[in-house]
Amino acid sequence: MLWVVILLLLFIFQTATILIGEYKRPAKTVAWLLVLFIFPIIGFIMYYFIAKEYTQRKMVRRRGRRKMDEIKHQWMYKESASIANNAGSYQLFEEPRLCGLLINIPGSPITPKNRVEVLTNGEVTYEAMIKAIEQARSHIHFEFYTIRHDETGVRFQEVLIRKAKEGVKVRVIYDGVGSYTLSTAYINKFKQAGVDVHPFLQPLIAFFDKRMNYRNHRKIIVVDGLVGFVGGINIADEYLGKDRKLGFWRDTHLMLRGDSVYYLQQTFMTDWMFVSGERLVEETLFPEHNEPQSSLVQVISSGPDAHWDAIQEMFFAGIMAAKKRIYMTTPYFIPDPSITMALKTAVISGVDVRIILPYKSDSQIVQYATRSYLLELMQAGVQFYLYRKGFMHAKVMIIDHLMATVGTANVDMRSFFSNFELNAVMFNKDEIKRLEADFLKDLKESVELKLAEFERRSRLEKGKEVIARLLSPLF
Repeated sequence: MLWVVILLLLFIFQTATILIGEYKRPAKTVAWLLVLFIFPIIGFIMYYFIAKEYTQRKMVRRRGRRKMDEIKHQWMYKESASIANNAGSYQLFEEPRLCGLLINIPGSPITPKNRVEVLTNGEVTYEAMIKAIEQARSHIHFEFYTIRHDETGVRFQEVLIRKAKEGVKVRVIYDGVGSYTLSTAYINKFKQAGVDVHPFLQPLIAFFDKRMNYRNHRKIIVVDGLVGFVGGINIADEYLGKDRKLGFWRDTHLMLRGDSVYYLQQTFMTDWMFVSGERLVEETLFPEHNEPQSSLVQVISSGPDAHWDAIQEMFFAGIMAAKKRIYMTTPYFIPDPSITMALKTAVISGVDVRIILPYKSDSQIVQYATRSYLLELMQAGVQFYLYRKGFMHAKVMIIDHLMATVGTANVDMRSFFSNFELNAVMFNKDEIKRLEADFLKDLKESVELKLAEFERRSRLEKGKEVIARLLSPLF
């Protein structure tokens, strides 16, 4: 009898720990309680090592901010006033609530005088990246969630090593989980050539350091502080359509020139100090820009070390500002309650809301979780399309002709609250029209998911969706 009481007290203790630790996120609380109910002891061990609140990197980020203040150049902000002078050219300034939120995101100013090139799919993106890297004279900063030791990975490694031998400073960051298959031989080849390479939280270290759940999902290249890349594409063969299961890989990336590159650089520097302990102070990191084309761009970073869920709030504010249309593509759709309500409110208000998801997913449990969120949105009037040509991995949102965003964040709770992410927001009509054209082309390669058909799915399928949804805050 005594052992029953002990087990009961232990279970109460575990439950109370989760309730107290996750009180800010009820959905996450339910998910962990379900895990605990199914696996009473193992579930709590998983919670202890995986779900710890991320705190240590806040101190690192503060040090990074101070260092940025020490080294920033006057030209980083000297053109800020020109934004206000050109306000009439941008519809953003006609939406005071959206504008107010965006300009008040800490460390992410809206920058003028940028040149933006939208890159569609892996082949075009890789060619643009290689070309920019080949032209490097000072430094190359290279940060990706996934780097694979395959043909694509070797191609980039060879050009990075060649530039390092020419005297260019090359720094590489890869995520320990996203690049878990990366071989020691591949990493050692970098080191032997003089390339500085560091992982972001190797899995074993992250597990015992209780930060396994927090991944660096960013994709950044900065060349000489002049050219930057951000978007959904990692360094791997599958982005060229070489995955046998998924086939063609649909993705979107950006090449940036101008003031916005400073904030790609700033994000890399903060990450670099975290993984290496080195503070970067070189003057060459922030060269002056002279871009004649004037496009407003805002680079927004987010992560569990920040006080704001900046990317989630940008998505929410953008959706709420829409008057005519919301176009969205995302490979993983697990929205938090605020995004769900915003989408429902928009479509009920008469906004045309269309969302493209993959027909084939690289994760079956995530696909079941995604489908569990569709019914209530479809009943409200949101139109969902399943991309049939291959795997839809692009992370794009278009709001009227007001704004568009491309980046690393999916429309899911992991991207919004757990991962380190990076998005670029654009306000120029040319870039928005280009992204719209890509979206409309993708629609032709997709099939609409009809409400009547979706409601006829089997009880087994619905049951799988219920379980996946309960666990979805942990994905």
